Amino acid sequence: MRANTDSMDGTAQLLMDTAGLLYQGRMDGENATTCREPRAPLEVALAVTSFARFAQDQYNDLVGLLAALSVKLDAAGGAYAGVDEASARELDAILASGRYIPPEGR
Repeated sequence: MRANTDSMDGTAQLLMDTAGLLYQGRMDGENATTCREPRAPLEVALAVTSFARFAQDQYNDLVGLLAALSVKLDAAGGAYAGVDEASARELDAILASGRYIPPEGR
């Protein structure tokens, strides 16, 4: 039986899809501009701008993290399959070159 990385590949794709959906739903710049002067008091405008910058930073970090995790998980699945294949070849070679000697014949 060879390594089956379907679950890892599916999870990697799910992470990338989630990052893409988050990116599509990113905050519109208008959200913060509607709270600027003269529409809102200066203190409110400053607080909203500060929060919008913080939220945008957190959002960018999350999208980047999900994309990076997806790439790493995909690479791990490939490496796992490669190691499994190499191990299977080695075991097959041992089985092919060996011969069975019953205990009483040793």
